[in-house]
Amino acid sequence: MILSASRVDVMRFVGEKIDALIGDYLKPIETNWQPTDLLPDSTRENFLDEVKFLRESVRELSYDYVAVLVGDTITEEALPTYESWLMDMEGVDQNNPQNWTAWIRGWTAEENRHGDLLNKFLYLSGRVNMRAMEVSTQYLIADGFDIGTGRDPYRNFVYTSFQELATNISHRRTATLAKQAGCSQLSKICGVIASDEMRHAKAYKAFVKQIFEVDPTEMMLAFEDMMRKKIVMPAHFLRETGVKIGQTFSHFSDAAQRLGVYTTYDYIDILDDLLADWKIGSITDLDDAGQRARDYVMALPNRLRRIAERTKVPTLEYPFSWIA
Repeated sequence: MILSASRVDVMRFVGEKIDALIGDYLKPIETNWQPTDLLPDSTRENFLDEVKFLRESVRELSYDYVAVLVGDTITEEALPTYESWLMDMEGVDQNNPQNWTAWIRGWTAEENRHGDLLNKFLYLSGRVNMRAMEVSTQYLIADGFDIGTGRDPYRNFVYTSFQELATNISHRRTATLAKQAGCSQLSKICGVIASDEMRHAKAYKAFVKQIFEVDPTEMMLAFEDMMRKKIVMPAHFLRETGVKIGQTFSHFSDAAQRLGVYTTYDYIDILDDLLADWKIGSITDLDDAGQRARDYVMALPNRLRRIAERTKVPTLEYPFSWIA
């Protein structure tokens, strides 16, 4: 069925299905993992022994690894920005406790655990200048961000689908590297966060798929627009004291590329996955503009690969103020 209607009408139509789907993509709070479950228990007699073991286990983590973990933590802790952005989308009624509002609040509540967990781990590790990190977190929330979506839910859901897949990759890779360095506790922490990210990615991809079914041309145009702009990371305004907006993020991104935690090729692979998951090549009922948009996104991965082959990753390490 094709809806000839506004974004608000489409969001209302798709939103009627959300309440039934929330249980598939969010877990019950009472049975969900909490940060305390994965950290030394301060109420137990052996707490200090567990902290000592934790500190010993992180000694072999590389400089780049710690920088990436800090950057990931700051990104996760900026949840107030992301929630307020999504709550301002067309078609979202904050006074209605159901469907979209329930999803956004539930998603935020699950994501909020990630920053709490990583922050506490880094505090106990002794590898991080926590005040410098906290300053960067406050800057990131205060500065806000602009991901090129405006209030458009279609563009926002393209962004969140892409971003959740990207953070899944990043956390899975940090989990693998932690395990290789002998830090099994951190490996488990990054692994459970990655699992959340994948579950959330499936939700946002499902939202986009449903919109494609009822408003294919407008959804395709939104997809094309986001890919022309390029998906920027939510922490692209990341900065430290005395550093201009964006410069710290650039160095953080370089460290992630050197480690292989998140690379240009991962960006392209995610795009390939979305094209396949949403069956972009076989979507019909498009007008001329929609068909041109589809042709653009279908050809984009190969274009990006040719560019990536000529891109060199900087080898110079940057002295982050976060690292003790």
